[in-house]
Amino acid sequence: MSTTAGKKIAIVTGSALGLGYELARQLIDRGWFVAGIDFNAQRQAELSQSFGKDEYRAFVGDVSDESFVKNSIAAIRQIGHIDLLINNAGQPSFKVPTAYEGADVDKCLKGLKGMILWSVETLKADDEHDLKIANVMSTAATRGNANESVYCATKWGEKGYTNSLKAAYKGSSVKIVGVYPGGIDTDFYRDSHDYVSEDKQHTFMSPAELAEIILFNLVNDANLTVSDILIERNYR
Repeated sequence: MSTTAGKKIAIVTGSALGLGYELARQLIDRGWFVAGIDFNAQRQAELSQSFGKDEYRAFVGDVSDESFVKNSIAAIRQIGHIDLLINNAGQPSFKVPTAYEGADVDKCLKGLKGMILWSVETLKADDEHDLKIANVMSTAATRGNANESVYCATKWGEKGYTNSLKAAYKGSSVKIVGVYPGGIDTDFYRDSHDYVSEDKQHTFMSPAELAEIILFNLVNDANLTVSDILIERNYR
């Protein structure tokens, strides 16, 4: 017998690993039902088994694939009203400016495209009311970084989109939140050890602690909305 009835529903993109996994896990611990979105089929199968069908439903695909987004939202909406969308998925590309190629640009743009597609389809599914959208970006959306020119460009684009949504839904029951975390100790930098060494990476923020801080500000019963969450790591 399903026990999803009465639970709030959250969509978390990039839910298989790292910060996305911690956000999904901690939402489930809080009594939420999570629709997890990720391209990692093996990890999604593991999470489906460990969490159970009444707490987590896995959707496997590319967050920037419009057909996948539409079909997934339609399936999630059959479960119930979508209360929260966390656009967390993204891919890095850290290189000196002259090393970037078209494929790197396309890779980074998947996050921006996915953020837009998931936001649009969720807004339509919820008839543009009683919804919170949290766009997880990076401190790269707040400044320029020498080895992150294309990555920063797409994050600045995500910030522009986020601020435009805020303007469009100001005063409504749709709440838009921008989340700007600094470096996180995950596999995000796996292919960039010439830029971020493993030793340096392990001084970054814990994804579990970071998720806890984000959800403390994002999901609460207070009559308020924290519109921007900027979290810097402690440098040491």
